[in-house]
Amino acid sequence: HEPMYNLLALTDLGLTLTTLPTVMQNLWFNAQAISFEACFAQVFFIHTFSFMESSVLLAMSFDRYVAICRPLHYATILTSQVICRIGLAIICRCVLAVLPSLLLLKRLPFCRSHLLSHSYCLHQDMIRLVCGDIRFNSWYGFALVLLIIVMDPLLIVLSYTLILKSILGTATWTERFRALNNCLSHILAVLVLYVPMVGLSMTHRFAKHASPLVHVIIANIYLLAPPVINPVIYRIKT
Repeated sequence: HEPMYNLLALTDLGLTLTTLPTVMQNLWFNAQAISFEACFAQVFFIHTFSFMESSVLLAMSFDRYVAICRPLHYATILTSQVICRIGLAIICRCVLAVLPSLLLLKRLPFCRSHLLSHSYCLHQDMIRLVCGDIRFNSWYGFALVLLIIVMDPLLIVLSYTLILKSILGTATWTERFRALNNCLSHILAVLVLYVPMVGLSMTHRFAKHASPLVHVIIANIYLLAPPVINPVIYRIKT
């Protein structure tokens, strides 16, 4: 299972390196300014690595399904070539999903306050500063939410439904417990990513007038919790 763990570690590392410069710069040196181009670059990398982590967890759920339901075929199904192709598909999917929204956002006029809510740049935050028509951007963002934040968890749930159906139908109680125990670390990683992600999306969409402190705390948990907690989860499991 090493390649799947490496993919997850790389996405966590990328997410950390993307957010850490501005967060540390803000907290340590009280440097609260960022250039327009740097902000767009940070938006691209933050959303790309966030979507990439979601895609990697989806791929890992498929890995769990094959390992538990097709153990004798695991080595022939998930070969190194297949895993490399999955990795390339994840990168292409995430880059192509994020780029159009950024290109559309960059063409719009920014004439309102240039004050951001967080210690890093997010698409949901920047779009508030636009004084033009943002309907297409909003609908595109909503489509991305459905495609990744909704579709990926549904496919992960489907994978675990097939796993449960398989082990409940044939295995003994000891084997069932062992199979579910093998999935525990992945389930925890899924919850660590998706609970803050859904919370942040819902806050930006339905709690726009909430206290700024609420937005800041949820956004920091969303980006900083998974890279911190995932190594702890998998280290304890290992």
